[in-house]
Amino acid sequence: MSADLAREMEVLSSRLVDFVAPAELEERLLRARRESRPLRVKYGADPSAPDLHLGHVVGLNKLREFQDLGHTVVFIIGDFTARIGDPSGRSQTRRPMEPDEIVANAKTYQEQVFRVLQRDRTEIRFNSEWLAPLSFADVIRLAARVTVAQMLARDDFSARHAAGRAISLVEFLYPLVQAYDSVMVRADVEIGGTDQLFNLLLGRELQKSFGQPPQVVMTLPLLEGLDGVQKMSKSLGNYVALTEPPVEMFGKIMSIRDEQMWRYFSLVQGRPDDELQALMAEVAAGRRSPRDVKDDLARAIVARFHGAEAAEAASAEFARVFSRRELPSEMPEVRLDANELRDGLTLHALLVRAGLAPTHSEARRLIAQGAVELDGRRVSDPKAVVRPAPGCVIRAGRRGFARVA
Repeated sequence: MSADLAREMEVLSSRLVDFVAPAELEERLLRARRESRPLRVKYGADPSAPDLHLGHVVGLNKLREFQDLGHTVVFIIGDFTARIGDPSGRSQTRRPMEPDEIVANAKTYQEQVFRVLQRDRTEIRFNSEWLAPLSFADVIRLAARVTVAQMLARDDFSARHAAGRAISLVEFLYPLVQAYDSVMVRADVEIGGTDQLFNLLLGRELQKSFGQPPQVVMTLPLLEGLDGVQKMSKSLGNYVALTEPPVEMFGKIMSIRDEQMWRYFSLVQGRPDDELQALMAEVAAGRRSPRDVKDDLARAIVARFHGAEAAEAASAEFARVFSRRELPSEMPEVRLDANELRDGLTLHALLVRAGLAPTHSEARRLIAQGAVELDGRRVSDPKAVVRPAPGCVIRAGRRGFARVA
């Protein structure tokens, strides 16, 4: 193996969990050089929420590495499969989506994906292009290429089957049509999270049955969300969206546990292992504080998506508010009418009005936890009625502030 090829393989195989099969990737890289044809690297995302988040960046980083080596990313927006609902890594099906919701979310995906990827080396495709025209006879012929035994080899399906929980035939169709995407775009490589391994491997098998060379499969770790336990997800509310305002993005990253930040350095920032080990050693020896290192991480991530100036300003604002306990330089205002100012209103209603809690029940929970202050005075009675004067500052949790106008 030449030094150039060895270096490419080193870069492309970094941070992987599963790699099927390295020898095939070497062969394809060599053929791509001989034929001056870039590899086609597939990545699929169902538009299940309006924003991409840092969890998506883990896969996008690997795609960008392929692009930096001259290859083409085929980014498939699963506008058709979103109508089915992907059960990957779940004990129950995901809600099928309405067409208008799919269109709106797909639009934001197309705008946000280029915060990481290169436009001129990205081919965006919608799988409705080839799935919507299929007739029922076509679907039956496609389904004939896969057995029930193959489907039940998938962990989440087998667990539900063993527990006596229902599995619909529609759910069997999801990995089948995702695999068919690989056939239709003639993927050389497919990248996904570890929860997608079965679907990616099925793509290899389906390509073989269509007479195509099977795709190389790469899976990457799933990034834990702000709770430090479950994978980052919009539906779980533990995410950091790529479009978050700089101060909010910075604050969310600073809220993760110290031991969790190393995963963010590696998977989001792509920090090389040797640099990461050296940094961990400095913290372990007491030469760097975890707080300062996490500040470096937060500034790097904010700078990547909002620019260096915004990152420095967010760091300064965070230090001012959370280290020196000062008020934010800017905060939203909530306007109360004359009757409310005179007679008062429940504190939980005020939190909802101020946008500091999504629901009254969530507002009551924050109050009971002692996470709510009015002008620096903690209020812990969920039934409290308050008469805030104009200028009163409301604080909920660590990052929620509003001022009564």
